[in-house]
Amino acid sequence: MLARKGLLPDGFLLTRLAEDQNQPNRSRSRSQRARFITKTGSCNVAHKNIREQGRFLQDVFTTMVDLKWQHSLLIFTSAFLCSWMLFAMIWWLLAFAHGDLEPRDPNGEPGPVPCVTAIHSFTSAFLFSIEVQVTIGFGGRMVTEECPLAITVLIIQNILGLIINAVMLGCVFMKTAQANRRAETLIFSKNAVIAPRNGRPTFMFRVGDLRKSMIISATVQLQVIRRTVTSEGEVIPVCQLDIQVENPLRSNGIFLVSPLIISHTMERGSPLYELSAQSLASEDLEIIVILEGVVETTGITMQARTSYIPEEILWGRRFVSIITEEDSRYCVDYSKFGNTVPVRMSSLSAKELNQTRGVQEGGSDVQLQGWGLVRAGRGGFRRGGRAYDSSTPQPWYAQSDKAEKEVEQKGQKKTVQLEVIGRQIEEDALGELSD
Repeated sequence: MLARKGLLPDGFLLTRLAEDQNQPNRSRSRSQRARFITKTGSCNVAHKNIREQGRFLQDVFTTMVDLKWQHSLLIFTSAFLCSWMLFAMIWWLLAFAHGDLEPRDPNGEPGPVPCVTAIHSFTSAFLFSIEVQVTIGFGGRMVTEECPLAITVLIIQNILGLIINAVMLGCVFMKTAQANRRAETLIFSKNAVIAPRNGRPTFMFRVGDLRKSMIISATVQLQVIRRTVTSEGEVIPVCQLDIQVENPLRSNGIFLVSPLIISHTMERGSPLYELSAQSLASEDLEIIVILEGVVETTGITMQARTSYIPEEILWGRRFVSIITEEDSRYCVDYSKFGNTVPVRMSSLSAKELNQTRGVQEGGSDVQLQGWGLVRAGRGGFRRGGRAYDSSTPQPWYAQSDKAEKEVEQKGQKKTVQLEVIGRQIEEDALGELSD
């Protein structure tokens, strides 16, 4: 449907078909695994054995909006027909009680003034009921001042008809202007990838907006749903853990003017910290992506959702660039939206990589960050890093306030501050001058 409307190029759809054909065994072998959020964003949860069904009737409007189109149209058609039939019966009873249905001689004297003119049977009463409620007004039948009760029935039917029309128009408008309709033009990459970024394993996926109208105040939220067991032996089938989106401002806000690659660094404290290439296939987890924002043209809050299971997470691959600069403006090639390329990456988890690099895992009050080559003097380098107090958690990019120097004495590592070393050198120099 999107291709017929011109929103998606044919190359994008062909690329998606090629991705499906390139990985037939991997996707179909585990197709039976249940997921909470489908790729289209709908919740894959079935509610059964609900005993309090009457609660849905307490919110009739929302229930009508949530129904399918065929059910909604059937209900509104039934409401109109029932109201027409009900008031047709009332008009027929009024005419029957007033004697308007009695046969009269066309050549004789005219009878009394009827309550409603030109009502001779139930069929004519039904036609008059339709004319009153939908305000057609053909002019062949009308209410006279002979029966005050007929005027009261006319007022009641008009009010009831307006209520039915208002509810129907409101439901139709809400069903056509639902926030999830705007989410149809927000696309996510079919697969997520794990690749090194700035020397750290990073979970990444791509999101794009096909419309020119932007999403205001767009935010991205990531959650990991997995089955966990507590220390008391309690099994929690749905355990939701938030994932921090990689952003220098430490906020989940994004500016979705072009397709973006949303990333999450698999560092200490991340639910994916112990995830490796071998354990990825056997992990029972699901990463849910929720994008929220306000539609620029309508001001309605919308939400787009998708999810990634282990079979849809590619280890050691990276998204290709799809943005180019042409004729003084940026162009996006959606035919390469989900394309990835392999990169060199270790199959170890982020925790195992930190252990192999010498990062101390607890048991010490000092933890090293920024492990690498550090200037250790004139013309020399040493291998070490900054240290910080483990009692106050700091982000990996935070800089230490004091530089420290690590020296080895008798096979044991000892941390000595550079300020202390400099102070000792100055004291020794002053002592030599005084001598």
